[in-house]
Amino acid sequence: MKKIYAQALLLSTFLPAAASAALPTYDFKVVRSYPHDTQAFTEGLLYRDGFLYESTGLNGKSSIRKVNLETGKVLQSKDIPPQYFGEGLTAWGDTLVGLTWQTQTGFVFDLKTFEFKSQFAYPGEGWGLTQNGKELIMSDGSATLRFLDPKTFLEVRRVKVTADGIAVDQLNELEVVEGEIYANIWHTNTIARIDPATGKIVGWIDFSKLYPDAGKGPNGENVMNGIAYDADKKRLFVTGKLWPKIYEVKVTRRP
Repeated sequence: MKKIYAQALLLSTFLPAAASAALPTYDFKVVRSYPHDTQAFTEGLLYRDGFLYESTGLNGKSSIRKVNLETGKVLQSKDIPPQYFGEGLTAWGDTLVGLTWQTQTGFVFDLKTFEFKSQFAYPGEGWGLTQNGKELIMSDGSATLRFLDPKTFLEVRRVKVTADGIAVDQLNELEVVEGEIYANIWHTNTIARIDPATGKIVGWIDFSKLYPDAGKGPNGENVMNGIAYDADKKRLFVTGKLWPKIYEVKVTRRP
């Protein structure tokens, strides 16, 4: 498992200490909920052409999946070799690109067939992965986001994520939403909204009331993790590891 930070683990409603009145905190409304496999240790989530694509973690249980949103049925899957702990996932062109946690290895799969195409290396840990149409964007558990060339997988640049000048780490699953980077803060019910140019957090979304059992499962690991965005219909989906539902939510400004 990823290293546990005790001060965060016990606070299921935790907002990062850097949060202040200067940064807006957003609430949410649940638009609809959908079934989710309670055996899926969700690490990456994305929406593409009417389907969800999900990566799951844990050694010996890691996989990539194509999922029917309405029913939660897994339509297609591919297991990751057991020595790898699957992490973030994104789509690039006609491929799926996935990370692994501590083995410094990423994989490229055919989007339609899930056939293995290639692999690549990176230093350090792999956590979340998304893309902005030009670059892949990767988190590694620190306060740094790395931007990678999608052809060579080499690092192009990086930004440090801060809130009022204070570094915010534990950045996990990522999704680009209307030009911002949304990032799960690991072991919290909080999503940070990040300006990709500066790394500055421009707001927090508080999901502490979304799923009451978050963080209360085995080893406290059934935490919020998973963000997907349907850009055409402006739909935002969130879930967590081993959660029974995926939620379509609308973000609202807190008074």
